[in-house]
Amino acid sequence: MSDNGRPSYTLARMIAGFLPFADAASVELPLSRLLRLSLFQVSVGMAMVLLSGTLNRVMVVELGTPTWLIATLIAVPMLVAPFRALIGHRSDRHVSALGWRRVPYIWFGTMLQFGGLAIMPFALLLLELQGRFELGLVATAAAFLLTGTGFHVTQTAGLALATDLAPEDKRPRAVALLYVMLLVGMMISAFVIGGLLIDFSPTRLVQVIQGAAVLTMVLNIVALWKQEARAPERTKPDPDAPSFGVLWNAFVKDGRNARLLTAIGIGAAGFAMQDALLEPYGGEILGLSVGATTALTGAWALGALLGFMYSGRALGRGADPLRIAGLGLVAGLNAFLLVVFASPFGSPTMLYAGALLIGLGLGLFSVGTLIEAMALAKSETAGLALGAWGAVQATCAGAGIAVGGALRDLIAWYAIAADPAAATATRATGYTSVYIIEILLLLAGLAAIGPLVGRSKTSTNSTDSAGQPFGLREFPT
Repeated sequence: MSDNGRPSYTLARMIAGFLPFADAASVELPLSRLLRLSLFQVSVGMAMVLLSGTLNRVMVVELGTPTWLIATLIAVPMLVAPFRALIGHRSDRHVSALGWRRVPYIWFGTMLQFGGLAIMPFALLLLELQGRFELGLVATAAAFLLTGTGFHVTQTAGLALATDLAPEDKRPRAVALLYVMLLVGMMISAFVIGGLLIDFSPTRLVQVIQGAAVLTMVLNIVALWKQEARAPERTKPDPDAPSFGVLWNAFVKDGRNARLLTAIGIGAAGFAMQDALLEPYGGEILGLSVGATTALTGAWALGALLGFMYSGRALGRGADPLRIAGLGLVAGLNAFLLVVFASPFGSPTMLYAGALLIGLGLGLFSVGTLIEAMALAKSETAGLALGAWGAVQATCAGAGIAVGGALRDLIAWYAIAADPAAATATRATGYTSVYIIEILLLLAGLAAIGPLVGRSKTSTNSTDSAGQPFGLREFPT
C-alpha cells in the first residue's frame, strides 16, 4: 500500500488540517516529535486549571475561605514570574557535565510541580480543621509556590528547547503550537477534573490532585525523552559570554521592545483579574455547581483554542500579528460586557458565552504578542526573549488576580455594609466592579498597542514607533 493509503498518513493529514500551527513541523522537527515535546505544556495547563479554576472554587464555596485570600494564594506562584527572563538566560548559558542546556531546568521544574501537587490536598484540608487554619494557610501557600515555580521553570526552558530544535523560519509557529497544546491541556483537564468532582468529597479531592501530580511526571518524562542532543561544548563555561544584565539592558534599550512589553502587561492584567472570580461568580451569584463552574474554565480554554486556530490561519495569510492582538482586546471588551449582564439577567448561558469570548480574546492577544516577541529571539538568546514575554505576562496577570480578588471583597463588603439585607444583585457588585475595571484596562491596552500596528518586526524593521504617543489613532477600527 502506498504512503498515501496508510492510516498514519491519513491521521497526520487530519491533524495538520485542524490543529493550529501544525505547519510548524519540519524535517528537523517532525510533527510527531513536536507534539510529544508539547506534553510538558499539557501538564502545565493541568496545574493552571487546578490552581486558578477548580481549587479556587472549592476554597471559596465549599471551604468558605475569603476570596481575597484565595486570590492572593493563586497569585503566590507569580512571585517567580519576574525571574522568567533570568531563568531563560541561565538555560541559554547552562553548563552541564552531560552537555544539556534545557533538560536540567525542565526536570527541576517537573520535580517542583510534582512536589507542590503532592502536598496540596492535605494543605487544603488543614484549612478546615479547628485551630489549624494558620498552619493550613502556610502549607497551602508553600504548595502553590512550589507548583507555580515548577511550571514557570518548566515552561520557560521547554519553550526555549522548542526554539533550539526548530529551524529559524519555523520557530514562531513551533512555539505557538506549544501554546495551543497548553490550551488543549487546560480544556481537557477542566472537563475531566470537573466531571470527577461533581460528587465532591475531601477524599475525592485528594485523589484528583495526587493523580494530577503523578500524571505530571509521566507527561514530562515522555515529553523530554531523547529531545535535546548532548553537546560537548556545553560542558565548559564560556568566559566571554555576556552577562544577563548586559543582554537585558540591550533588550529593553530598544524603545519599541519596551512599548511592546508595556502593551503585553496591560492586556495580561486586563484579562487576568477575573481568573479568581469567574467560577465563584457562577457559584455564588448564579448558583452553579462545582462541575458546572469548572466547565467555565473549559469554555474559556475552548475559546482560546478557537483564537489560536483563527490567528494561525490569519498569520498564514500574512496578517500583522499586532493587529490580531488588538482584535483579541476588542473581543475581551465584549466578553466582559456579557459577563457583567449575566447577573441581572440571571443567565448562565451569557456567563458561558462570556467565558468563551474571554478565552477567544486572550488567545488572539497571546498569539499576536508571542509571534511579535519571537521575532526578537535568536537561538543563543531564545530563553531571554521568551522569558521576557512570559515574565511580563505572568507578573502582570498575577498582580491582576491579586488586585481583582481584593477589590471584589472590599467593594462587596462596602455594598453589603450599607444594606445588611442585600439582594443577590448587591452581592454581585464586587464582581461586576472588577469586570468594569478590566474593560478599562483592555481599552488602555488598545491605546498602548495601536501605534505599533503595521510596524511589526515580523514584516519590517524600517520604522520605530518608540517616540510616538499612546493612542488609538493608528489602530484600525
